Amino acid sequence: MPSFGPMNDEPNPFLEALAGAVLPLLYAMDALSFARQRVDPFTMPQLQEAVGHVAEPLEEALPAFRNAEWPENEGLADFRERVETAAAGVAQAFKGLKAAAEIEGFDALRLARRGFKGLLEAERALYPLAALSPPISAYFLSEDARDIATLTAKLDAAAENPHPAGGVSEFPGADGIRGGYARYIPEYLDPAIPAPVVVALHGGRGNGPECLWSWLQAARARGCVLIAPTALGDTWAITSDDGDSPNIARILDETEAAQSLDRSRVLLTGMSDGGTFAYVSGLVDGSPATHLAPFAASFHPMLLEFVSPARIAALPIRLTHGARDWMFAIDMARTATAAFQSKNARIEFHELADRAHVFPADQTPATLDWFLSS
Repeated sequence: MPSFGPMNDEPNPFLEALAGAVLPLLYAMDALSFARQRVDPFTMPQLQEAVGHVAEPLEEALPAFRNAEWPENEGLADFRERVETAAAGVAQAFKGLKAAAEIEGFDALRLARRGFKGLLEAERALYPLAALSPPISAYFLSEDARDIATLTAKLDAAAENPHPAGGVSEFPGADGIRGGYARYIPEYLDPAIPAPVVVALHGGRGNGPECLWSWLQAARARGCVLIAPTALGDTWAITSDDGDSPNIARILDETEAAQSLDRSRVLLTGMSDGGTFAYVSGLVDGSPATHLAPFAASFHPMLLEFVSPARIAALPIRLTHGARDWMFAIDMARTATAAFQSKNARIEFHELADRAHVFPADQTPATLDWFLSS
């Protein structure tokens, strides 16, 4: 583990340059996360106005960071490279957001989403530094958990003695990314003690390694194993022969070789097509899911005609949907809620007034709290 040298009251230009860049970088990433959850083809200029200025402190701090005299240390060289990679990703995201604000409609949405790939690259670059830097570690926790002393102590202990299979891992499928998955095991877990597990399904055209990062902060804060599979096809088997459900079962079994799983607490969740497939797969008798949490999903009440009353009664469900959703209108979620209520399901519905067709990552802490307590 690299050392930043003794801490004292004497000015240290190197440490000042390091903190001067890392803290604005993390603030910028938080602002971009806020923006990513609120992209809307009709409100891009307002979003740019709300968060665009957050890029400026990072831009001002980077020259001192780059010009600092870095100690000869291999670990510090990696640290520097990762911060530079993250800063470049953040710059890409802000550039995309600014460009999106200058045009209108769905072309603006595409530009913004393309830019937000930079935030994903920043998170991937920085996560390996979480064990070295308290501010970076705090970023990778949901905001409600960043000041919990007992959790910080567990993370600090795990930095010295981590879970043998802990952290973020990616596993390819037989033909590349399709059918593979990404996995996160909190580093402080005991491999022998069963842990709750979240299976998070990406939206159409997405993939598991990207989807994982939307849930990682909340899962890390709450000690949940996180699995993010990639569909076997271009999207999930919503209307075709279902090879995805057996693949998810395989992934759960494979994960259990690395970490004991609590099979009485398995959350199946997903965004858009992933949420729709959470219905299709999770409502079937024999599904490993014990809880369902679809986000921004399509639903047809006829689906419930093929579901056993015992399965509906045994399955807590939490729906989340944006009132401004332009792909699957909010009435679809309201209809789903009413249909489940007519079958005496244990269902909660959360309508987000300010969201369009997006994944609201700030709802993941409440979703996991519901999952772990119901």
